[in-house]
Amino acid sequence: MNKRQYIGAVLTSIALLGATSCSQDFLETLPQTEFSETAVWGDPALVETFINQIYFRLDEPLTDGRMKANIVDEAHYRGNAPSLNFKNGVITPDNIPAWNFSRMRQWLDLYKTIRFCNLFFSKVEEVPFKEGVVDGKNQRDRMTGEVHFLRAYLYHFLTSTYGGVPIITEAYELDDEFKAARNSYAECVDFMVSECDQAAALLPDVQTGNNFGRATRGAALALKARILLYAASDLYNTDVFPSYSNPELIGYTDGSRTERWQAAKDAAKAVIDLNQYTLFRAEPGPSDSVAQNYVDLFMSKSNEEDIFIKFFTVPMGQRMGLYTSPNGYHGWGVNAPVGNLVDDFEMADGTKFDWTNPEHAAEPYKGREPRFYATILYNEAPWRERPNDVKGMDPLNKIQTGRWQRWNSATNSMVEEFGVDTRKSPIEDWNGSYTGYYLRKYIDPNNDAQYVSQTVTWRFMRYTEVLLNYAEACIELGEDAEARTYINKVRTRAGLPGLTESGDALRARYRNERRIELAFEDHRFYDVRRWVIGPEALDVTTVADIVYTLNPDHTTAAVPTITHKVFETHTWQDKAYFLPILRDEMNKNDLLIQNPDY
Repeated sequence: MNKRQYIGAVLTSIALLGATSCSQDFLETLPQTEFSETAVWGDPALVETFINQIYFRLDEPLTDGRMKANIVDEAHYRGNAPSLNFKNGVITPDNIPAWNFSRMRQWLDLYKTIRFCNLFFSKVEEVPFKEGVVDGKNQRDRMTGEVHFLRAYLYHFLTSTYGGVPIITEAYELDDEFKAARNSYAECVDFMVSECDQAAALLPDVQTGNNFGRATRGAALALKARILLYAASDLYNTDVFPSYSNPELIGYTDGSRTERWQAAKDAAKAVIDLNQYTLFRAEPGPSDSVAQNYVDLFMSKSNEEDIFIKFFTVPMGQRMGLYTSPNGYHGWGVNAPVGNLVDDFEMADGTKFDWTNPEHAAEPYKGREPRFYATILYNEAPWRERPNDVKGMDPLNKIQTGRWQRWNSATNSMVEEFGVDTRKSPIEDWNGSYTGYYLRKYIDPNNDAQYVSQTVTWRFMRYTEVLLNYAEACIELGEDAEARTYINKVRTRAGLPGLTESGDALRARYRNERRIELAFEDHRFYDVRRWVIGPEALDVTTVADIVYTLNPDHTTAAVPTITHKVFETHTWQDKAYFLPILRDEMNKNDLLIQNPDY
């Protein structure tokens, strides 16, 4: 049995241990699938598997298949009521609609996982770690560093969602006092930075062999850079809720914001200065397909851009391919890109796409920048071979999200035929996208997701984000030339000309660059909030209307007429910048203070 199979075999039993470790009543004879507490902390291999469970519980959308993109201005979920309510701010302490799309998004589950980290720290001195050094670190330091990193990551998720939260560093037992007040946002940032610093000091630069994919020094430093970037952002440094009585819980109330931006810049630069990561195919050759380069970045099992990633095997059940593929491939049509996002992809020459430009409007999918073709499945986009029962309906293997107007001579009237990927398709119409688009990014075209779970690597952190984080801090410090240098590294890889703007114009171009480059990587939800652009971003949802019109001579146009139309109008509410602590948690702990406007 290889190491990954072993991890999968004992994962459930280790989770049970974490849930029951406060009890000392263990049966004298345990089932072979379970381990006593003494056995776990007396065996470094089982301790490592215990840590694997913490990794396993990190928030990511691939196992469930539904993404945060559906509750921001990236995507539309066909089972839309919860995500529409979320976008409209129909959020209460009794119900956060759509927030349970993906595992590990609830306060309770996050603190449960943090308890696993705290339990490790309470037991680490008992573990008989092996002697010797691997990748420059001994076993004790490496595992301890990983858990510091994981605890920082979990708290980052909490603070990015709720603001300041209780900092819990002990593994509570059943007879302990569970009540704890929220720490200030500043205290949480300091704690997370300290965790990252401790992790960076203990972790190796690289993890090799069976440890490949575990946290490294670079991952700890990159997480620190992200935490500090968020901490310097508008949401935590401007008076969004002037009447809230506890502003220290949702942002800074003193100190220098310039110093916070400088700390964010320095932290990102520390990752760059490791000289350990580079952009994947950073300098496209003249004969390269830049779009294919970008596809390969996400289809590769690992590459030189990866900082912190998660591998999948078929038994782990990654459902992203099934959930997201077009219904004409028997996919479920979730995470469907919206017209708003499509419009923000530039033209190949770096100019803005514009519906008022006749050439753009006539063929809106022609001449767009390479990342558009690697991210979006649009009408007539080439895709993989259709399933056997659909081949006759689409012999060209191209996405069909339009409708054809045809003349019926028998009835002397026009009829409409709908593409096999539409909601009026003969193939699972209930799974069709409402937007006229499907997601290409992260979907393996060589995998028949109808029958087999895909195994695409999920990238929690990659080097491009670090470059963009560094550039953002430079912009906010007024260092525009330095910012352009690093933004343009990303644009060069994308086959686009460099930016030349300064000031507010550069900030706007940077934010769009980040929106496109990091699309569907779980960044946009937080970027909208930390930039305090909710009303702008969550205004309306637009979708594509694609028609092959009937000509006067009763023939059907070969080129469709494509327009974007408003599909939904949203009412942004500022309370959505932070989520509420659920009433159940408030009832259990009367020291908690609720977030504003709930």
